Amino acid sequence: MAGRGTNRRRDTRRPVPGRYPVRFGLAELLADADRANAWLLTVDEVAQSYVDLDDPAHLEFEYVRRIGDVIDCLDAGPLDALHLGGAGCTVPRYIAATRPGSRQLVFDADEPLIDLVREQLDLRSVPNLRVRISDGREGVTTRRDDSADLVVADVFQRARMPGDVATLEFTGDVDRVLRPTGTYLINVADGPGLKFARRVVATIGTVFPHVVMLADSGVLRGRRFGNVVLAASRKDLPLAGISRRAASAAFPARVTSGADLDRFRGNAKPITDDEAVDTPRPPWNVFGLPPKT
Repeated sequence: MAGRGTNRRRDTRRPVPGRYPVRFGLAELLADADRANAWLLTVDEVAQSYVDLDDPAHLEFEYVRRIGDVIDCLDAGPLDALHLGGAGCTVPRYIAATRPGSRQLVFDADEPLIDLVREQLDLRSVPNLRVRISDGREGVTTRRDDSADLVVADVFQRARMPGDVATLEFTGDVDRVLRPTGTYLINVADGPGLKFARRVVATIGTVFPHVVMLADSGVLRGRRFGNVVLAASRKDLPLAGISRRAASAAFPARVTSGADLDRFRGNAKPITDDEAVDTPRPPWNVFGLPPKT
């Protein structure tokens, strides 16, 4: 578990590029040639996290930038945040940098990967951050009612989202943990037809009255496999602010809500624990690295 505190000394050792065995495959740490102290973390050549140690407010991946944009539009001040899926802990670093005083807990099931991030990517320097080695769904069951302002689910194992974090029962448990004004953010990956994403929208919309979807137009039109970010809450979401940020991004996203989101959902049914969910598997290397030559 990473220690707590706000006065941790920065580890000045430079990360060591290379390959490292972890629970769910072979991790690789790669330096970004364009940024002085930025690092790409992959597992089995699938990109997991991008971390800029000199500028934790820099969010390289498009979908992570969308998550950051939603967070930026929430009410000002520190957050009590719960994260399911950690890897390089890009979003917790972002929150610590942009909302000082935030208290954060990460659940991640891959202990060797978290140990790698602690040692190589200076995780211990992030203020008020704790990391527990646990399955995300099991971790949520241990949290008190009304204890979080924000829950972020970005959980993938071998490039696939575990089906048990997409169900109605799990979403209800997230709602239990969130405060009445809290926000739930979940990253979903899907391909042409977006059948799985539609069912996740149906699931979350059954629990939360306010839902917003952010995605690349190409993904929404079925042109490619990609990420869909969903934000949900029991109170009105800051739709105008989210829309402005999405439209002005380097890679603009479409923001869908209300009746448009109902049309997107169509007749899709919520996912429950009673069914075995086969979550989408991306085409080879779609989230990864170019083939080695």
